[in-house]
Parts: sequence; structure tokens; C-alpha cells
Amino acid sequence: MSGNEPTHPKASAGANNDMKRIDISTHYASTSASRPVSAIRIRRAAGDPHRGWLTGSGLAISVALGRAGILANKREGDGGTPKGTFQARRLWWRADRHARPHTFLPVRAISAEDAWCEDPHDRRYNRPIRLQKGNAGDRLRRDDHLYDFVVEIDHNAGPRIAGRGSAIFLHLARKNFAPTAGCVSMTKSAMLQLLRRLGPNTKIVIG
Repeated sequence: MSGNEPTHPKASAGANNDMKRIDISTHYASTSASRPVSAIRIRRAAGDPHRGWLTGSGLAISVALGRAGILANKREGDGGTPKGTFQARRLWWRADRHARPHTFLPVRAISAEDAWCEDPHDRRYNRPIRLQKGNAGDRLRRDDHLYDFVVEIDHNAGPRIAGRGSAIFLHLARKNFAPTAGCVSMTKSAMLQLLRRLGPNTKIVIG
């Protein structure tokens, strides 16, 4: 991750040969910041385990956390936001609803077939997949607006361990800031502010 608008080749198909990939642009958009922020921190708010603050380099963003708060021993389906240090991999975004945001992250438009595997018994567990008839998965293209902007982080990614949690994202919050299933959510304006400062090497410290 670096500033000054470096341009990299198109992202490769990677290890997930089961998913027909579309090109992912890795052009780092010009922003008001000369370079991405080195780290952000997400902590619970005083007196409320379901709410928190995202801070770092001038940022102060109110966020919603998982219904079980921040957990050090994350498990699939426990509703906890995982404690640890992570990095953002890319931004998934609804190009049919919003203009492409400014960010240093690689960006991919969400298609109708894009989903995430949450089945610990599937070899594609905690990976993006392409939905086909009869396949299950957490659809990234939703009728509501929660996944209009989705920042994929590398929780349980290297190595992936079955049952240790999947589909942990930064995404948009519900209007009432209800707790999430384990993700970190925020308003659209806050997300756009954050995206301008995020890059692939930004450390995301939760807890």
C-alpha cells in the first residue's frame, strides 16, 4: 500500500479456482491524503458492548459491533467481533448504486452471483464464491444497503481454520445501529471517510 496513485496489474484468480473471477481494479484512487493511514483501532464504547469507536490518524468513527461484543476466541455463528490485528484485502462495492469511492484498496464491483462461503465443512470456507443453482452462501448483493460497501479483512484467512469464523467485514450499519453478526458497521458518510485512508497495509486492530 502506497500513495501517489501506483497502478498494479489486474488481480489474478488466486487460489480459489472454484470461482469464476472478474477483473479487479487495483488502481489506487487519488485522495486528499498523500498516503494511507498506517493503523486504525476499533474498541468497544464504555457501557455498551455492542457499540464502539474506530480511531486513528484523526479518525473518530462511531461503529456497531457484533451482538456478542468483541471476542478473543471467535467461533462461527457466535455473533462476536474477533479480537486481533488484521489487514484490509479489498473493497467490494455496489457499482449499480454508488459511484466508485476514493480508496487505496483494490476495488471490485459486486455482481448478482457473488457470495461468501460460511460452511465450515466446505473446502471453500471463508472465501468468496460464485453462487450457482442449489448452492448456499451469504449473498453480497443484498436488497438492503448493508453491503453497498464491504471491506474484506484477512480474519481467519492464513491459514483458514474450520469453525473459527467467516465473512467478517467492515460494512454499512442499520439505521438504528443494531448489533451485527460479528462485523463492524458504520454510516455511509463514515465509510467513505474511512475508505479514503485505507490501504492493503493498514493495520486494523480490534480490541
